Amino acid sequence: MVKSGLENRHALVTGAGSGIGSAIARALSRAGARTSLLGRSLYSLENLAGDLGHPPQIAVADITDRSVLRETVRQLVDQYGPIEVLINNAGGALSSPLDRTADEDWDQMMAVNLTGLFNVTRLLLPAMKSAGYGRIVTIASTAGVRGYPYVTAYCAAKHGAVGFTRALALELAGSGITVNAICPGFTETPLLERSIDHIVAKTGRDAAAARAELARINPQGRFVQPEEVADAVTWLCSAAAESISGQALPIDGGETAG
Repeated sequence: MVKSGLENRHALVTGAGSGIGSAIARALSRAGARTSLLGRSLYSLENLAGDLGHPPQIAVADITDRSVLRETVRQLVDQYGPIEVLINNAGGALSSPLDRTADEDWDQMMAVNLTGLFNVTRLLLPAMKSAGYGRIVTIASTAGVRGYPYVTAYCAAKHGAVGFTRALALELAGSGITVNAICPGFTETPLLERSIDHIVAKTGRDAAAARAELARINPQGRFVQPEEVADAVTWLCSAAAESISGQALPIDGGETAG
């Protein structure tokens, strides 16, 4: 059996309670990592922890609250050892025309999709540098590499996440730490269901029509599955991807190829 290079590595997945985050946590655990779960819902994290095959490592925190986050991460490290693999998955999406985007909506998109990424990564980076090893993967979006109407704030934040990834990868070149981003298209998650509900509420179309409209954006005519994203993350964290850094990998059926 080929080893993943993740055996007994301590991995932290933010936004782990559902969707892509929970799929990533399961995949890393199957690859041998000791996976810690960070999110805002204890109930969701506890449900997931029962599926991982090792004692639960759960942390409840909001990545935008620096003081709580700092203490939560300290407790994780004290209990389970230094975090060697970081998956920045926590995020959110809001849609509206720019001239109807409220200040608080803009601030929320920047906080959860970009500032939170900075908060967590900055906390964990010193230990990775001391160890001479680390894997950092951020779940961005196709909205991090191209524009879409009515999600200006979200696109701006996700473009920032991709820029953060590219800059940090160069800063850490030669350190033993790789930094990459994954850019999924529409993925079968609770976030997608909320987008469909929003379309139904705004346009009066039924849910099936809304789903079909979004699926057509992918040239393959389907939604990405969370497990596909998780498999790509696991590969980027593996020994096989040691030379891959500073990349924004689309998982979108060719949507951003043109």
